Amino acid sequence: MTEQERTELEAAAFRTLLAHLNSRKDVQNIELMTLAGFCRNCLAKWYKAAADDLEIDVSPDEAREAIYGMPYSVWKEKYQKEATPEQLAAFENAKQP
Repeated sequence: MTEQERTELEAAAFRTLLAHLNSRKDVQNIELMTLAGFCRNCLAKWYKAAADDLEIDVSPDEAREAIYGMPYSVWKEKYQKEATPEQLAAFENAKQP
C-alpha cells in the first residue's frame, strides 16, 4: 500500500466516523467521553491541531463545524442535553485509574 492510498483510506474512515456520529445525535458527548475517552469536541481539537501542524488556517469554530456538520452553537441548541446525575457520576468514575 502506498502512502497516498493509506492517507485516502484513513480519510474515508474518518468521513465514515463523522457520518456515523452525525446520524447519532442522540449520543451525547459525555456518553462518548465515558465510554470511549473522546468526544466530538476532542475530534475538533485534533482536527485543529492537525491543521496547525500542516500550517493550514483553520479556526477552532471551523474545526468544530467540520466535526459537527453545522455551527457548534446550532448543534448545542438543537441536540445537546443537560447531563444527568447518572451521566456525571459515570463520567467521574471513568476518569478513575
